[in-house]
Amino acid sequence: MSARTPEAHAAELRAQLDDANYRYYVLDDPQISDAEYDDLLRELIDLEARYPELQTADSPTQRVGAAPSEKFAPYEHERPMLSLANAFNDEELRAFDERVRKLAGEPVTYVAELKIDGLATSLRYANGAFERGGTRGDGRVGEEVTPNLRTINSIPLRLRANGAVPHLFEARGEVYLRKSDFEALNAKREREGLPAFANPRNAASGGVRQLDPRLTKERKLSFFAYSLGIVEPPADRVQTQWQALQYLKALGFPVNPNIVQCASIDDVVAYCETWEERRDELDYEIDGVVIKVDSLAVQERLGAAGRDPRWAIAYKFKAREARTKLLDIAITVGRTGTLNPNAVLAPVKIGGVTVQNATLHNAEYISSNDIRIGDTVLVVRAGDVIPRVVGPVLSERKGNPRKFVMPDRCPVCGADVDHPEGEAMSRCTNAACPAQVFERVRHFCSRGAMDIEGIGDVMAQQLTELGLVNTIADIYDLDEAKLATVPRTGEKTIANLLRNIEASKKRGLTRVLTGLGIRFVGTQTAQILAGDFGSMEAIEAADLPQLQESEGIGPEVAASVHLFFRQHANVEMVERLRAAGVDLTAPKRAKDAAGKLAGKTFVLTGTLPDMTRDEAAELITAAGGKVTGSVSKKTDYVVAGDEAGSKLAKAEALGIPVIDEEGLRGLLA
Repeated sequence: MSARTPEAHAAELRAQLDDANYRYYVLDDPQISDAEYDDLLRELIDLEARYPELQTADSPTQRVGAAPSEKFAPYEHERPMLSLANAFNDEELRAFDERVRKLAGEPVTYVAELKIDGLATSLRYANGAFERGGTRGDGRVGEEVTPNLRTINSIPLRLRANGAVPHLFEARGEVYLRKSDFEALNAKREREGLPAFANPRNAASGGVRQLDPRLTKERKLSFFAYSLGIVEPPADRVQTQWQALQYLKALGFPVNPNIVQCASIDDVVAYCETWEERRDELDYEIDGVVIKVDSLAVQERLGAAGRDPRWAIAYKFKAREARTKLLDIAITVGRTGTLNPNAVLAPVKIGGVTVQNATLHNAEYISSNDIRIGDTVLVVRAGDVIPRVVGPVLSERKGNPRKFVMPDRCPVCGADVDHPEGEAMSRCTNAACPAQVFERVRHFCSRGAMDIEGIGDVMAQQLTELGLVNTIADIYDLDEAKLATVPRTGEKTIANLLRNIEASKKRGLTRVLTGLGIRFVGTQTAQILAGDFGSMEAIEAADLPQLQESEGIGPEVAASVHLFFRQHANVEMVERLRAAGVDLTAPKRAKDAAGKLAGKTFVLTGTLPDMTRDEAAELITAAGGKVTGSVSKKTDYVVAGDEAGSKLAKAEALGIPVIDEEGLRGLLA
């Protein structure tokens, strides 16, 4: 029997990955583990790298990696994406039904669908392959966001069909963000010092409009299809909206599982009432129900009034709010050390759920809204994952209720709390605070920090929950016996993990500083500190003026670094890293004319052949140069490797010299 050709192997891998995506995102019936999926994807990536001619537009490898866009091109809809009129109560639904039956001149049935709170999107397929997609916009012209839509795993890149597929096919639906993914996204933004998104819809809408598709991918967006656009040749068997939804499912699109056919408006009203009560059971936000006439022929006859179709209406759920007493404000510590004020409320029912706690966002929110302990407050649950306090009912305030003051000591570990000037959030400064362990460990082991392959989200969670790792220094105390207690961890996994942990000891000071998670200290700031001070001991001993001598280190960053090393627990943790053999040094940057790259500013882009970008940055820094993340007129050189992105194009447009790795080595020689 002959061996598989690369073409056959690639086709087989693509088929396995497409089937895995379909089962996971559409059927909700995964047949392989995430690890097995990742192995298949990695195998296909490697194969396409060896044989570039095998790469296809609908390959699962093309979900990520397109270059960032400078702006979005217009996306013209061949058939307008109409808006919907609203109904806010049963009477308005029944009036809609009466109008429909009168205009139709015959009995009608309906399809009721949950109204997903996301971003309306159109997807166009040519000969079964995803070609382009865009947002609704004004209904006639939206924004083309094809590279971003390709990153959404629940959008099929190729239509599934037993027979022939239409040569032109358009699906319409909603891009949304699951509540669970929304919470994870906000936790990540909190770690990075970014403001949290107000609700999943804002996060989904912003995710689709990212200029860099890699940022869209990080949002983990999802998609539900709900209608057909252009279909050529027409699908003769699709005569109703219900059949259209089944057709979409057959072609591989996820369709909301809670759609129903309604024989009368009474059934529609009952469906709306049911889901207004049950909406919190779902892992995605809904803000109402969409009701459509089932017959497509009747829809065509009814037409539209302006931009609103006469054959459909959106029933909007009532805002869910209530008044209750604010008994206290309790502080919880987030996984990244943020101190989060939470309202302790007298129990109150909102939307059928008893609420006793609600978010107050931060101290600035409490102060600006003059919320005081003992006030009667307005609490809402509308489009938000958790209830929130809107503000006090001032007409019911009595006397002079106590104002809230953010504590200066962490309520979990007792360490100093940092209140950065101009920042909304306050933070615990102890990197060993029990409330922060999981996120600290996950970040320390991530690719941008110590790059310990094998300790991702799941392993970090297991290590911390089992008590094997209570601070990041405990990672270097792990051995075979301890790792053997972690579920589903075999000998090979343990050996690989210990080897990766040992290798991480040689990453150097920049990576360690990045991994410590010091407020305001990312990779670039870590490179500056490492290059200027040369050792962790020197940074620990530096006072505020000395820290600010480094270019780009202002008062805010210096204060954060200084405060971090004034905490005994942090110093003890660093000492344990040193004792474990972790390299806490870096080549010191030349600060005089002797440095070959003194006064020169570099930008790195793409993949270099023989060194990582971090290694290149360390060499530049050691020679007196500076590495920044963006190209400007002040940039002296752009070092470009394979798959260089928009930074290369900008450098060429500005006439900035572009060199490769060999050219960089020549400057350093």
